Amino acid sequence: MWLFLVLFLPVVQGSYPLRAVSNAVSGPLRGSLIVQCRYDPGWETYKKWWCRGAEWSNCRILVITNGSEEEAKSNQVSIKDNRKLHTFTVTMEELRWNDADTYWCGIEKSATDLGVEVKVTIDPVTMQCHYGPEWDTYVKSWCQEADLNGCNILAQTTGSELKKNHVSINQKKRTFSMRIWGE
Repeated sequence: MWLFLVLFLPVVQGSYPLRAVSNAVSGPLRGSLIVQCRYDPGWETYKKWWCRGAEWSNCRILVITNGSEEEAKSNQVSIKDNRKLHTFTVTMEELRWNDADTYWCGIEKSATDLGVEVKVTIDPVTMQCHYGPEWDTYVKSWCQEADLNGCNILAQTTGSELKKNHVSINQKKRTFSMRIWGE
């Protein structure tokens, strides 16, 4: 009998009533992403929330439900509970580089809330230009502004050589590409 209890105990302790479908999600710059969190039966009428910050104890709640299935929205973040499926869905829209961070799915309860960590990243963006054979030896540049006279050059080539490692040239296909990551 003692052996049975020792083997059964870790299974009971490992059960947690809240889970993220994925603990790491990403979305495109200026696009959106969806996070789904599942909870066990019995938590249907509790408020669900989404907060931001690496520390669970200091995270800042961005959006919270009122305990119903009504969608709650704040700025570019919304949350909606589906009691029948025991799932709430968080949608982040108009993603920016600085949205990459640690977030938490949570359920408000007396004493300490339930929470599960979700890492959010923003996908890198690749921009590509095609050019004709007459431009093979010319300098190619990426500018931040539309006005070429006062543009801030982000990356530049000298002929077929590169000045920065996130720029590539494929002379066979005559393409000039730049991959941008958030900072």
